[in-house]
Amino acid sequence: MVRAAILPAVGSALEIAEIDLPAPGPGQVRVRLAAAGVCHSDLSLTNGTMRVPTPCVLGHEGAGTVVDVGEGVTHVAPGDGVVLNWAPSCGSCHHCSIGEVWLCSQALTGAASVYAHRPDGTELHPGLNVAAFAEETVVAANCVLPVPDGVPLTDAALLGCAVLTGYGAVHHSARVRSGESVVVFGVGGVGLATLQSARIAGAGPIIAVDVSPEKEDLARAAGATDYVVASDTTAKDIRKLTAGQGADVAIECVGRAATIRTAWESTRRGGRTTVVGIGGKDQQVTFNALELFHWGRTLSGCVYGNSDPSRDLPVLAEHIRAGRLDLSQLVTERIGLEGIPGAFENMVAGKGGRALVVFG
Repeated sequence: MVRAAILPAVGSALEIAEIDLPAPGPGQVRVRLAAAGVCHSDLSLTNGTMRVPTPCVLGHEGAGTVVDVGEGVTHVAPGDGVVLNWAPSCGSCHHCSIGEVWLCSQALTGAASVYAHRPDGTELHPGLNVAAFAEETVVAANCVLPVPDGVPLTDAALLGCAVLTGYGAVHHSARVRSGESVVVFGVGGVGLATLQSARIAGAGPIIAVDVSPEKEDLARAAGATDYVVASDTTAKDIRKLTAGQGADVAIECVGRAATIRTAWESTRRGGRTTVVGIGGKDQQVTFNALELFHWGRTLSGCVYGNSDPSRDLPVLAEHIRAGRLDLSQLVTERIGLEGIPGAFENMVAGKGGRALVVFG
């Protein structure tokens, strides 16, 4: 038996309870969690913005130590530190065949499986494949990647979502070039990773935007050269900070229609806007045909930072070892499983960066 955070149904409160976790079968790995980040996507699962089968164990950003492996697993062994990959690529669908592994059509099929049970026999699903809000989990072998050398196991949890997403948004989706101006909307865990990644790319100025004045110090520590408290004049404020032109690149990490529209308006003519935040289907963003022609701007979505974890984790590790990427700056709160609901409340209130569930 292991303790886990269970979502009984969409809209219900999380329950911290023991679950019966089986031994790994063929092609599976059992992992003892060291840490798991509390991501906004987990909150989106609880309120129905994103859908997965329930009841389930949430948590998709984590790292830990391999306890046991099933038949056929050779790339990791008991005792190895691993990062959980919630969106593994199948390697054979159309998107994987053309190198767009972050859009794999089979990535979330594991979320529909039954991976554990309550003591009364109730079937449990593994959230976004990996069920990281638990002391231990059992996942498919392609959901684990070895922790790169020199990366502390607890910090490595952040590589599983926030850092891959933020880094990829800058380097793969927006393709920020040295000297370009960048504005980042939303200073949560992903936003802080995005600011650090913009700094690594050599961007400047780097402008952070958030509704909370209290996040300015966090943003500046992560690489922001300027900070704007969101208001009706945000786009104008950003143009003032960019010689009247607007930013070359805007990266939206909130997922709200109004914020997406403001991010787009904050860029220069010919600018680029990348949307990382996950919004609900009722969030409608509108443009008129003339402004699309006149401004010549680009608006694009971004899934998982358009990242390939097997390719990008070694690159991120090198930035960490060189001191260019500081994972500890993303974490503003360390909690236990019981602290997850409070972390969700802080997200809704716009407080803090990344809350990290630390086990043991």
